[in-house]
Amino acid sequence: MAKTSFNRRDFIKSAALAGAGMSLNLSPLSSFAKDVSSGKGKRVGIIGLDTTHSIAFTKALNDANAGPEYAGYRVVAAYPYGSRDIELCIKRIPVETEEIKKYGVKITGSIAQLLKEVDVVLLETNDGRLHLEQALEVLKAGKPLFIDKPMAASFKDGAAIFKAAEKYKVPVFSSSSLRFMSAIKDVNTGKYGKVTGADTYSPAYLEKTHTDLFWYGIHGVETLFSVMGPGCKQVTQFSAGDTDVVIGTWADNRIGTYRGLRSGKTDFGGTCYCEKEIVQLGPYVGYAPLLIEIIQFFESGKPPVSSRETLEILAFMEAAAESKRQAGKPVAMPAFS
Repeated sequence: MAKTSFNRRDFIKSAALAGAGMSLNLSPLSSFAKDVSSGKGKRVGIIGLDTTHSIAFTKALNDANAGPEYAGYRVVAAYPYGSRDIELCIKRIPVETEEIKKYGVKITGSIAQLLKEVDVVLLETNDGRLHLEQALEVLKAGKPLFIDKPMAASFKDGAAIFKAAEKYKVPVFSSSSLRFMSAIKDVNTGKYGKVTGADTYSPAYLEKTHTDLFWYGIHGVETLFSVMGPGCKQVTQFSAGDTDVVIGTWADNRIGTYRGLRSGKTDFGGTCYCEKEIVQLGPYVGYAPLLIEIIQFFESGKPPVSSRETLEILAFMEAAAESKRQAGKPVAMPAFS
């Protein structure tokens, strides 16, 4: 399978970057808090019409009967691109461009044009290789930004996005929709006591332009980190046929595993082992919980997921790829301060 720029040398560079002080955790930026009563700051722009997420979010926000949880936000403009070399994405763009117009959304010819007409941005481009370039344009314009999965196609690009967000003092976050399942929220509130370990699973379809888990396996990896939290110190990946199994060892000696599926019945979910109960992580109920979190983020300027955890997820997936390359040898995670 063809790879992106990821290889052992890149991973070592990434590890060095993390160890050199990747302690980013952007604090709430109150200047971006919105005045709900005045209706200001509600214009949403979308970058990337090569994913079903773009239409799903637009349908929800632009519905005449949209509930108060969406606080009056509305998608008003979209820039279609988007990948120009991934076949699935190329096919989706013209279809979704026509579909999104039905919801009163203006199609722009550039990101620069889009930024003149919106207050906040959803970066939905399915191709993670484009995220750094597109995010930089948004951040330089001072627009609060949500980046859909994956944050970027590499740890290096993800770190660069967060550094730019810090430089321009603009709030940004990225997440899979799986993070906000109700069962995960219950675990994170401490309802079942301390988490002692977890096993998660998801589809793990491959795309030749992306390092293995970055394309789709990230959903299950994010589910794992959602309950285990950051602090993974070592990663081992085993692959056979249409299955990947990734084992993470956390610094406190807890173990978390991810199983990526490409054949037979596939789904999203997992099991979380807690002090008081063994909890099933599911069912997955769609995009609404994530969209509510995004709107709350736009209102407050406070990311619901720390930059450190997001970067650790990217590093975890790169370490898994390196372990696979080395036929299942354990790979140390970079040190995060």
